[in-house]
Amino acid sequence: MAHVTLLRSLRRLPTSPHSLLLARAVPRRAVHAGEFQPFVPPSPSSLGKPVAAKTYTRTRKWLRRLVYTSIVTGIAYGIDSQFYASSLTRTARTFSVGLLVALDYKINFRPEPPLASSIAAVHARNAERLSDLLRSNGGLYLKMGQAIAMQSAILPPEFQAMFSRMFDDAPQNEWKEVEKTIREDFGKSPEEVFGVSFTGEPGKGVMEQRARASASVAQVHWARLQDGREVAIKIQKHEIEQQLAWDLWAFKAVTWIYSKMFDIPFYSLVPYISERLSLETDFENEATNAETMARLVAGEPRLRDRVYIPKVYRDLTSRRVMTAEWVEGVRLWDKDAITRPWRGGWRQGSPGCQGTPMDPPNSTIPLSDARNARAAKLKPERTHWKGPNQRGGLGVSLKDVMTTMVDLFSAQMFLFGWVHCDPHPGNIFIRRKPSGQPELVLIDHGLYIHMEPHFRHEYARFWKALLTFDNKTLGAIAKGWGVNNADIFASATLLRPYRGGDMSTQRGIEGLSKRERAERHYEMQQAARKAIREILGDENKWPRELIFIGRNLRIVQGNNQFLGSPVNRVKITGVWASRALVESPDLPLPEKIRNFGRHVVFRFVLFSSDLFFWFTKIRQFLKLGGGMEDDLEAQMQTMAKDMGVDLNHGVFEG
Repeated sequence: MAHVTLLRSLRRLPTSPHSLLLARAVPRRAVHAGEFQPFVPPSPSSLGKPVAAKTYTRTRKWLRRLVYTSIVTGIAYGIDSQFYASSLTRTARTFSVGLLVALDYKINFRPEPPLASSIAAVHARNAERLSDLLRSNGGLYLKMGQAIAMQSAILPPEFQAMFSRMFDDAPQNEWKEVEKTIREDFGKSPEEVFGVSFTGEPGKGVMEQRARASASVAQVHWARLQDGREVAIKIQKHEIEQQLAWDLWAFKAVTWIYSKMFDIPFYSLVPYISERLSLETDFENEATNAETMARLVAGEPRLRDRVYIPKVYRDLTSRRVMTAEWVEGVRLWDKDAITRPWRGGWRQGSPGCQGTPMDPPNSTIPLSDARNARAAKLKPERTHWKGPNQRGGLGVSLKDVMTTMVDLFSAQMFLFGWVHCDPHPGNIFIRRKPSGQPELVLIDHGLYIHMEPHFRHEYARFWKALLTFDNKTLGAIAKGWGVNNADIFASATLLRPYRGGDMSTQRGIEGLSKRERAERHYEMQQAARKAIREILGDENKWPRELIFIGRNLRIVQGNNQFLGSPVNRVKITGVWASRALVESPDLPLPEKIRNFGRHVVFRFVLFSSDLFFWFTKIRQFLKLGGGMEDDLEAQMQTMAKDMGVDLNHGVFEG
């Protein structure tokens, strides 16, 4: 059958001679039916509906968007970094971190956080986020971080550990940025403004191009002018002016969000805080503050021979550049250098103090070769007063140093009404007078507040009421300030528990289960928020000055505690408060006479405070405990537990 089929197929082939010859040449072999089928195109119905070719339109569209967005973002970032000192980038970073922290707390601030092992873990990671934000942004953010660090004892321990790092030196700007600021403010080069030369030109002064100190907002350079005066030139970092408006706006916006989210009524205080921070970047304002304080100190017999304010040179001062007298001294935090024996000679003071020459007689000031002056440290290192082995010190009493400090800031609060609000150890130098007594030098006068007479007198009466347990006066004044809980506010002012009110005691947490401890910890933190609301109370009545007065008190307490509590700070402050009500020139004479009688009684009342102070000093001498400030802090820790606050380190720890 297969042969028949093959023959039929061959018959249908063309019968040309060539094809017949080919057919004869094909060998015969077996062929299976159906192995070769004729090609038949598929029918249209079997192919289904027509489908358009894939063009990847959506992918290309999103790729174009991504490219355009990247280009626009890159251009915006370049413009922002080159012309706006990264203000937009820093603000965007602030809002992203702020939103992340807010959401984290909103979700996880509960006894058993769903996305964390504990509330402490939530605090730790958010403290790290905020610390990184402040350090990355720098400038005014670092200043805010330092302000938070000063009050970090009221924050959770995890925040305390992070913010203790805020006091490290900030990076300094390069010389070209410094020169640009000077040119913009004075219209001349640094050489022309200060009469200096960087190439060793005869008859000219010299100036170091590397800063001696660098802070968040400015850095300080040493220079010797043509006439021989040594000066400290404080120069604002060039980017600060452009960043200021954005930073303050971001601060206001984030504060508003947090005050609403966490129900803490402090947003109305923000404009006042922003105004103070803004004024701190105006060096002409700082020069005015320094001159005002110098005049007030000179007019107060109890301070004029114990406190020194460096002279400001107005002709070399602008809004972003301030030139003041250079001062040699020992920083307050160098306790050993303050107390070690004096090696500087009989009836001699430390360099520059009350007529003592900066350098010893017949000494030469080693200056580097003029060709290397641009990179050289030109200022002489004056350490001859430490003796040949450099083991000497000022040889002055810590008690005298701290008494002068508390006297100064108490006089500012109760008598002058002009309060320096940044008295941390870096802003205080100690010098030795030829008499052997210490002299306190106060610098950095950017952050001040002014207390109107009425408020100043109220604050003095408030302090007297605190120390005499006059709850009626205490409550009346606190109510006038919009404070709902006078006891808590009294303790915050004294920086020790106020014993005249009705403070409750904390229920111990010993013996509680892990779950109960977590719930107790959560309740304490909720109580902390309530305590803040109790203190702020009516935010419209609350005196804004108290924000920075509290900062001053806390730093002075930290200084006293750091030096070993050599003085009874609370008593000295209270005495100045009572005495100011007798001496204040803006009080009527009859009231001053009445206040004098009360002042005499008040001094007798404070005798019990002296007994407690000397008890702690004897115990400290016998190495059986800490000083008075340590005792007060321990008491505050116990009381604060009831308000959900862990006070577990000193203000300058770290």
